[in-house]
Amino acid sequence: MSDDKKKDSPEQAEFRAYCRDWLSRNDPGEAPERLPQSAIEIMHLGQLDYLRDWQGLAYEGGLVGCDYPVAEGGAGRKDCQIVANQEMQRANRPFFPNILGLGMAAPTIHFHGKQGVREGLLPRLFSCEDVWCQGFSEPGAGSDLANVQTFAERKGGKWVINGQKVWTSLAHFADWMILLLRTDKSDKYDGLSYFVVPIKEALGNGVTVRPLIKITGETGFNEVFFDNLEVSDDYLLEDVGKGWQVAQTTLLHERGAGPMVTPSSGRGGSSKQSNNVGEAYALMDLAKTSPRDGKTAADDPVIRDQIMQMIIRQEGSKQGARRARVPELCDHPMRLPLQSKLVMSEIRQDCGALAIDILGAGSTLYINDENAPAGGEWPLAYMNSYGVTIAAGTSEIQRNILGERVLGMAKSK
Repeated sequence: MSDDKKKDSPEQAEFRAYCRDWLSRNDPGEAPERLPQSAIEIMHLGQLDYLRDWQGLAYEGGLVGCDYPVAEGGAGRKDCQIVANQEMQRANRPFFPNILGLGMAAPTIHFHGKQGVREGLLPRLFSCEDVWCQGFSEPGAGSDLANVQTFAERKGGKWVINGQKVWTSLAHFADWMILLLRTDKSDKYDGLSYFVVPIKEALGNGVTVRPLIKITGETGFNEVFFDNLEVSDDYLLEDVGKGWQVAQTTLLHERGAGPMVTPSSGRGGSSKQSNNVGEAYALMDLAKTSPRDGKTAADDPVIRDQIMQMIIRQEGSKQGARRARVPELCDHPMRLPLQSKLVMSEIRQDCGALAIDILGAGSTLYINDENAPAGGEWPLAYMNSYGVTIAAGTSEIQRNILGERVLGMAKSK
């Protein structure tokens, strides 16, 4: 019996059996083209349509939105999304494309949206009929999120929005955006308000989306400009000036510390490769197939030691994360999620760097080169890993939060 099964409640055990049966009978099939390594790197409609169909199928099967109320499009279960996540990963199913909607927009709308907004938006979010993006960062407001300057002014029964957001993943496909705005220029924190905004219908008429091309050649990031965009007062979450408090809900879930569990990422990359690029154990197979002085990289004792060190770090982090399921071991609600985000993002980056060393000259071959080892996925994962250590708060920000709010250390100056 797996450790997951041992800790299941009766409802979770019944649901786990259902998930395994459903997944055995439902498979999205071979992707029509190479999938990105994660949702935020989706570039083509072919990729999006395949993944969107998969999320819609899983939602119909009850594996998405499990813990949300039935009135909001959920299944009304308790602590069952984590079970669905585990079983989808076990079955090696692809990730869901609406990851920003599921992980950040849905819990924020659930806890802070008006009833009509919750019931109108969440079912279409879960089914991926609507794709969501996040409008937080600006050219002058990244780590200092409270410094956002994109401004919303009330005019009659509408709000008029002007300004710019940047590093907006999936904005090129998004129907809706969660949006942190300034509504009062005289107060840094209490001058912020939080909206949900339909951006696709306003493209070319108040909204402009421009791609930001990364070193990988991918265009998952974007900058978004607002020019007198009008939105309804119904799309304001909580009261005017409460945006900072609402944003904390978003950030808690983005960092994995919120009560609404996000459907986990699954298979990505070439359909001919496994979904474990970036995982320490995959380095062993890579080393065994990488030539090195007439042998393989696996014959190098230094490489073997480095791989084992990565596996130890990764296993330590995974076992630490399991503590989150034991209330008696959770001395602070933010410790384990923030620690896991910090450590795993850096492990992923270090795995990529070690893979580059193992590949040697082969690491210069990219995904479009038929001779690239492992389909060229490892060099791509290494380059993309830098975004992981920045997203949801940089590693430096995570350390500050852990030090100040969890360990009670003095604030840095």
